Amino acid sequence: MPTNLAIDDRLLEQARTVGGYRTKRETVNEALREFIERRQRLALAQLAGRIDYDPKYDYKRDRRAR
Repeated sequence: MPTNLAIDDRLLEQARTVGGYRTKRETVNEALREFIERRQRLALAQLAGRIDYDPKYDYKRDRRAR
């Protein structure tokens, strides 16, 4: 799907150089991947402390039951 975007040329060139990418397309695709991964990690980190831990849970017993 062709898309026209107004991207800051200096930022794109700096990202391309720092990342070691040959093309603008590679640079943008990797930047999008990294953005998505970072946001997913942040969302996961926000769950910290919200999930109750059951001290009686025996993961070894559950593993043997399979």
